[in-house]
Amino acid sequence: MKKTIFKISRMDCSSEEQLIRMKLESFSNIKHLEFDIPSRQLGIYHIGDIDQIHQAISELNLNDKLENTEDADLPSVVDESHQRKILWWVLGINFGFFVVEMTTGWISRSMGLVADSLDMLADSIVYGLSLFAVGAAISRKKKVAKISGYFQMGLALLGFSEVLRRFFSESETPLFQWMIIISVLALIGNLVSLWLINKAKSDEAHMQASAIFTSNDIIVNGGVILAGILVYFLKSKWPDLVVGGVVFSFVMRGAFRILKLAK
Repeated sequence: MKKTIFKISRMDCSSEEQLIRMKLESFSNIKHLEFDIPSRQLGIYHIGDIDQIHQAISELNLNDKLENTEDADLPSVVDESHQRKILWWVLGINFGFFVVEMTTGWISRSMGLVADSLDMLADSIVYGLSLFAVGAAISRKKKVAKISGYFQMGLALLGFSEVLRRFFSESETPLFQWMIIISVLALIGNLVSLWLINKAKSDEAHMQASAIFTSNDIIVNGGVILAGILVYFLKSKWPDLVVGGVVFSFVMRGAFRILKLAK
């Protein structure tokens, strides 16, 4: 049995963990995965050559680097049923806030909220794909990943077009109150997700890896709150459009990552 350590500098939350798990699911020579998100490290217990595994990881464009390979004993693997329940709760929270933010975003005319909702949807898709049809054929999961990736990409493109339309035309200033209140609630939702994941981490490296709060979500939630404050003081739509455009780029990046799983 071998253990190979990878340094993956762009693995900063549990969404990237789920992407990697799905990407490596078809490799029968992989016996166990250990994620250390604070250190941006992935440990792979495997039999045989590591080259094809390394190539698969590199296709995700997470800035990976093979650190070392050494002989190792396979650690004991715990029952993942409780962990799976926690991930379902996290999926539900993310998807719930997608619906809330999308609805209130259009009502309040805030592209920042709409973009933030799609960021939540991106996380929901990743969790959903990782939990979908456990034990089903890899080809089925890849088909769903392809559909989900193109769907998310289409939403991001529609969002970009709406930002451009509002940029070049006369449009009403968004309701800053909704922007701030809903973004604060979304931030609380993300903190609850973190708390749920922490409850399940125990000594299991896999769930410890998921305990780090998503840095992108912090940036997005804080960005929308700041945009709402600037909209209030400047009496302008521009802060909302700028934040919306930036977040839509995050969503588009997530769509490309999901599509890589379909290859």
